[in-house]
Amino acid sequence: MTVAFKKPESLLDAKTIYCPGCGHGVIHRLVGETLDELDIREKTVGIAPVGCAVLLYDYFNTDIVEAPHGRAPALATGIKRVRSDLNVFSYQGDGDLASIGMGEIMHAAGRGENITIIFVNNANYGMTGGQMAPTTLPHQITTTTPKGRNTATDGFPFKMAELIANLDAPVFSARVKITDPKNINKAKKTIKYAFSLQKENKGFAFVEILSACPTNWGKTPSEAVKWVSDAMESYYPLGIFKDIWGGE
Repeated sequence: MTVAFKKPESLLDAKTIYCPGCGHGVIHRLVGETLDELDIREKTVGIAPVGCAVLLYDYFNTDIVEAPHGRAPALATGIKRVRSDLNVFSYQGDGDLASIGMGEIMHAAGRGENITIIFVNNANYGMTGGQMAPTTLPHQITTTTPKGRNTATDGFPFKMAELIANLDAPVFSARVKITDPKNINKAKKTIKYAFSLQKENKGFAFVEILSACPTNWGKTPSEAVKWVSDAMESYYPLGIFKDIWGGE
């Protein structure tokens, strides 16, 4: 018999404390597999933000540095500029990256820093109770929009992959989802490509991942996964929005 499936060496033996149906576990695995396959684990530094994604340091067998709320791209920039030989990535949720961290992500992207950004979009503030986030859909009910997000007063959601793609400096920006094996495999391919660009010193790469948050959405895990495809994807279309190297 041959081994067809095993835990990535880039992940630790740790029990998950993520909610049932949360997408972070799947995304962690995809990133871990990528680090193994590109043989960059020993030269990788991950930047943990504030929010559910801060738990990065409990699961990855790499160096992890925790950043203040929203500042992960700035911290990643500093580390990469001091140690250009390292592979540096931030792993951020929508509240962290697209709200308090909007300035940091846009300026890091605008400078074209040679870093990799993994952006998990679950359309709410996950850790703090399910409040409206910059990515919350129009009419979506959250703890701070009990009647649904009103675009007249709350504005419209930010489409981060498109915003990044419209800047001159980034070399890659894409959106994927992790709802089923086919799309999980596509997400893995996209994540691996984004990391390979940094390894080859080709520039700033951004991957947005549509992910479920059953607890705050008030849905079962299966209902939440379906909602990603039925509701989120219609507002946040999947695809590659920029790839100047044409390799994905």
